[in-house]
Amino acid sequence: MKPAFWQRAFVWRWRGWRLAARDFALVQLGFLLFGFAINMMVMADLGLAPWLALESSLTRVLPLTLGQSIMCLSALIILLDVALRQPLGWGTLANVLCIGLWVDWVKPLTPAPLPALWFKLVYLLVSVAILGVGTALYVGVHAGAGPRDSLMLAAARRLRISVRLARFGIDVLVLLIALLLGGRIGLGTLLIALTSGLAIQASFRLLRMPPHPPEPEAITPEA
Repeated sequence: MKPAFWQRAFVWRWRGWRLAARDFALVQLGFLLFGFAINMMVMADLGLAPWLALESSLTRVLPLTLGQSIMCLSALIILLDVALRQPLGWGTLANVLCIGLWVDWVKPLTPAPLPALWFKLVYLLVSVAILGVGTALYVGVHAGAGPRDSLMLAAARRLRISVRLARFGIDVLVLLIALLLGGRIGLGTLLIALTSGLAIQASFRLLRMPPHPPEPEAITPEA
């Protein structure tokens, strides 16, 4: 019998309490690093990545903190993911509930950059590196893609296009909306786009965490 949609929409792999506690701690550590990295990108004031530019611009038109804006937009994207029948994981839901909280919690603890342009550039690159480590910790647990990545995967599947093209199209659309709302677009936007992938890849290698879940071992028949 074909499983119900709600059973197919949520992916869960139970591996015991010890591994569950470890995975949860790693995910929260990744989200903590996200909080610092996001605040640093905003404080650098050189331009933001498309989604962050949109979330930041929403704080100008709505009575929301940046963390609350991230949470609200993530919740809306989750609804769209579900409508597009994209499978989710517990990490996806944790992404929605926790990253925005960490952003607001660590904001008072995030050091501000010096006003010199060269220092802001270095400051922004450090934030990208921190974001890379946080991403490797979160993705390495394999608890489900984030809401925005799930939307990218759903768009690629529904439109029958490559993931790269889906990501590009969504980023362009989000960037246009952010521009209409007065989002911060600039040199930092380009710098983040050029370096974030390298930072994430280097973090996977540094932490020795696989970006993809391991393949199940083949079962050989007994002689």
